[in-house]
Amino acid sequence: MNLNDRRRKLLFAGLVVVLAAVGIYLTVASPEHGGDDRQEARPSATPTAGPPGPESPPPGIQNAVNPGEFDIYRLLPFSRQEFATAADLAQRFVTAYETYRYDETPETYMGRLSGLATDDLKQQLGRDAATPGLLEERRREQVVAQGSASLDQVRNIENNSVIFLVTGRQQLTKGGKESSESKQYAVTVARDGGSLKVYSFQPADAGQAGDTG
Repeated sequence: MNLNDRRRKLLFAGLVVVLAAVGIYLTVASPEHGGDDRQEARPSATPTAGPPGPESPPPGIQNAVNPGEFDIYRLLPFSRQEFATAADLAQRFVTAYETYRYDETPETYMGRLSGLATDDLKQQLGRDAATPGLLEERRREQVVAQGSASLDQVRNIENNSVIFLVTGRQQLTKGGKESSESKQYAVTVARDGGSLKVYSFQPADAGQAGDTG
């Protein structure tokens, strides 16, 4: 019995020592460990914003329509400023397209169209302007054409494009004789990246698809 009592006392003393050691360890290590937990729990840095999404749709009209204050642009995919920019672009494009001289290079002609059309359309126009037969005829007849343009109406409006009917006019000098000509075009102005550009055009009576996607 005495031996068993002695063993029990030694076991108890050992447990006391172990518990004391554990307590000291927790007291010393807990603040540092708790700091690690808080560090891991911090929110991560705000991610870099990605490219902007599509433009917000127009606000629409919920109240009763007042004819004196009706704002049509609240129902359209283009703002007033965008419409004005697109209309000006269509008009300037046709003016530049109808203006050329027999003694200028195709590069000079294309320079007047710079910034007005999409890359694809510029490439097409550049090929047309450099056609050998066309250049030869203009040189032979000493053709000088001064263009102007008038906006006639809006043919179609889509989410990303608007088609204008534009009449191009030319004051021509050809073979020493002066004349004038006019032709109406359907000019599609579309969003191209962060700007508006002439996407396509053709004679108005040929018809033209609207939205460019």
